[in-house]
Amino acid sequence: MSLPQHTAAARAEHPAPEHWVVGMATFAGVMMIVTAVFNGIEGLVALFRNEVYVVAPRYVFAFDLTTWGWVHLLVAVIVGIAGVGVMSGQLWGRIVGIAFALLSMIANFLFIPYYPVWSLLIITLDVFVIWALCVYNRDAAAAAD
Repeated sequence: MSLPQHTAAARAEHPAPEHWVVGMATFAGVMMIVTAVFNGIEGLVALFRNEVYVVAPRYVFAFDLTTWGWVHLLVAVIVGIAGVGVMSGQLWGRIVGIAFALLSMIANFLFIPYYPVWSLLIITLDVFVIWALCVYNRDAAAAAD
């Protein structure tokens, strides 16, 4: 028995999804958890050992390091929870993950004068997280299983 012509053409246009789509969610979830740990370390250092950071003399976005510590800790907790949500396949995890990875990028951009290399590392990780969460397709992942 042969397939109807339109079904074969549709399969040629939309090939079967590959297993990398499932790996994208795992990658994003793990990177979100890693970023959360890094943000948490950054926040704890700002709270308890703020002499580690160098305060720029005249930076436009100058805040107290204690404030930065709490901001980074809050972002770390939310990104970590969203990372667990992404790993468990929850849509809310992807949405919250994209939003808070963006906020993490902004916070770390503003934190560059205090600790530039660390902030740029976290910004880079956030870019990959946002990319992976935007590219991931839950329906294609379900079809790949």
